[in-house]
Amino acid sequence: MTVRLRDVADRAGVSVKTVSNVVHGYPHVRPETRERVQAALDELGYRPNLSARTLRRGRSGLIALALPALDIPYFAELAGVTVAAAATHGWTVLVDQTGGDPDREREVAAGLKGHLIDGLLLSPVGLGAEELERAASSVPMVLLGERITRGALDHVAVDNVAAARAATEHLLGLGRRRVAAIGYQEPERALSGVAPLRQAGYEEAIAARGMTVDAALAPTVASYGRTEGAEAMHRLLDLPEPPDAVFCFSDVLALGALRTLAVRRVRVPEEVAVVGFDDIEDGRFSTPSLTTVAPDKAGIATTALDLLRHRVEEPPHPARDVTVGFELVVRESTGGAPPA
Repeated sequence: MTVRLRDVADRAGVSVKTVSNVVHGYPHVRPETRERVQAALDELGYRPNLSARTLRRGRSGLIALALPALDIPYFAELAGVTVAAAATHGWTVLVDQTGGDPDREREVAAGLKGHLIDGLLLSPVGLGAEELERAASSVPMVLLGERITRGALDHVAVDNVAAARAATEHLLGLGRRRVAAIGYQEPERALSGVAPLRQAGYEEAIAARGMTVDAALAPTVASYGRTEGAEAMHRLLDLPEPPDAVFCFSDVLALGALRTLAVRRVRVPEEVAVVGFDDIEDGRFSTPSLTTVAPDKAGIATTALDLLRHRVEEPPHPARDVTVGFELVVRESTGGAPPA
């Protein structure tokens, strides 16, 4: 049975108003009364009705998280940490998959049919800056991923260029001289905007060593799947001069590449060192375990939720652009120790 404020008031011998004041932290309650009411709250196991409270404030207590693809492990893991972090704000998260389709993103950005949500976290692919800015006028919104709105909306991202440069520099620092990159994409086929940014970081690191990018070492892929990673690695190994290291623009691509290297009996990292990007759980359990760029997924989630809370609860303010950190996690695929 649900415990009501009246039940607590009867147990403590005070008015319902006094119990409400204690529950909501009203300061002008005598200490002995507050102690008696709190004891009654604890004894009866009273829990505030967050749904009723949010509805009284004109809110649903629901927010949406819209991502391009939930079968991509990075996005699935990001959704998990976001749902957990949102609970601390009293929010329930509706998770949606857009497939990068502009019509689906447009529908989500419009507030999910009837403005059922208090706010939206969106990782856009298909919508441009102008449409996103218009959508933000109808629902509080924070963008995840690559910046496309020129500072007009709140935005949280990782510095993909710097992260890709760090991954490539790690391989060059091992003495590798033919460092390949798996992840180049044709712009019209990309499911997210990370490819050109990670490509830029890779090329910057190569150029900083006074080297030029060999086009043969940068095969294009249709998508960031295991099959594409495996096929690209076959093409690289068939070159007259195969690579001695590979930077993959996602861990999923790297897992496919590792499979090909195992099938072709190429030793990792002795003959070919491999680095991925995203730090998905599978990479910790691959053989060998995968060196990777680890974006701060928890930082992305908590920062985005804090920005959204400000959008929902406070007067309008200038848009904020926040870059969260990353870490290069060195494991067995580049000569590091296995995971603990």
